[in-house]
Amino acid sequence: MNLPNRLTLMRIIMIPIFLIAFILPINLMGSICWLGTVTHGTWLLATIIFAIAAITDFLDGHLARSRHLITNFGKFADPLADKMLVMTAFILLVGAHVVPSWVAAIIVCRELAVTGLRLICAETSGKVIAAAWPGKIKTASQMFSIVFLLLSFNIIGLTLLYIALFFTVYSGIDYFVKNWGVFEHSI
Repeated sequence: MNLPNRLTLMRIIMIPIFLIAFILPINLMGSICWLGTVTHGTWLLATIIFAIAAITDFLDGHLARSRHLITNFGKFADPLADKMLVMTAFILLVGAHVVPSWVAAIIVCRELAVTGLRLICAETSGKVIAAAWPGKIKTASQMFSIVFLLLSFNIIGLTLLYIALFFTVYSGIDYFVKNWGVFEHSI
């Protein structure tokens, strides 16, 4: 297994660690007051774990492209790991009353729909759909919004969340429009 694929697996392994840090009692590690906001210590720990996991997304893609280590496993597992990380974070933030549930529902539905599309394409044509630029912008804006929301910078976090929502819908439509032909062969 090459290094980019190991980083992808590391990101998947970090998801339950992030989840545990997030659900620790918020008074366990106290609070930190900085830049006019208060962040719970456990959420700061969760943010650090999330940020490290998010950085592995950039690193694995960069290494795979620059070292010509792109694999079908990476094309499939990398976006799946991103979806698992982001969906976990948004579900937790909905439960904490930070993210509106309807926004998280749209994001989760889009992620599941695009994953299903990827599976259909792989099954019917052997084609693995790599992440396109709108999807990469979507992922980056989602991850940055999560970091700012975890740090309790809600104005920045919510602004990025709605930017992420736009790119979530746009990129989802883009994937389906570009790959609509797969349904003609699978129905």
